[in-house]
Amino acid sequence: MSNLSGKVAIVTGGAASIGAAITRKLHQDGAKVVVADYSRDKGEAIASELGDGCSYVATDITNDDDLKNLVNMVSNTYGGLNIVVNNACSYGDDGANTDRETWLHTINTNAVSAAILGEIARPLLKQSAGNIVNIGSVSGAFPHIGRWAYPVAKATLRHLSKTQAVEYAQDGIRVNLLMLGHIWSDPFEGLTGNNRAHADTVSIPFNLMGRVADGSEVANVVSFVASDAASYMTGGEIPVDGGYSAMGPEQHTPLMPLLMQGSSPTST
Repeated sequence: MSNLSGKVAIVTGGAASIGAAITRKLHQDGAKVVVADYSRDKGEAIASELGDGCSYVATDITNDDDLKNLVNMVSNTYGGLNIVVNNACSYGDDGANTDRETWLHTINTNAVSAAILGEIARPLLKQSAGNIVNIGSVSGAFPHIGRWAYPVAKATLRHLSKTQAVEYAQDGIRVNLLMLGHIWSDPFEGLTGNNRAHADTVSIPFNLMGRVADGSEVANVVSFVASDAASYMTGGEIPVDGGYSAMGPEQHTPLMPLLMQGSSPTST
């Protein structure tokens, strides 16, 4: 278990799905967690569930005034800030037919908002020698057929993370990116009709673990990377993808035996 006692964390999109798992884990490991989320019902629910040390601030992360209010609230309430987890995202994407409005909203939510929040929080993070954990995706490193805006937005976040790491090193602020693979989350629940077994089966060719991950498995890595135990990690890309990014195009199936199946015995 990571030790986050005395730490103060912001988790964007921290009221549901993977974000809620991150919120619960950081709180469990001793941090005071501020949930920045658009959904008031879900935000108030998780704050009530966790009780002392967890609070909710209604936040539209694409609104700079909301982000300033968020950081001011954290400073006024807790006197400082140690950790920012940029988890909130938009899945808006219609492939090659994605319209301009959706393109801009998806990139704005997934990447631009992380950049703006990081800069607003920078003075507090400098004071605490804190860190930022950006929640990325394998989609930001590998093209996915039929999807354009979301992968490009995550690729933008991937480059932003390295830019932040280089820029913020002078302030003693660490920045790392988690590259997520297939995680059981709201999108997976919706696409499968809440059929976890089907999601696991579909994922088998795409990762070495043969299943999708739980949100708690992501949260465990977030807690470690955000803790002092990871004090020499910055600018990193940490895969939480079950081996997705380790596989080449051959995936689980070796090519040579498949080729040999097409051969016929040679007559002598």
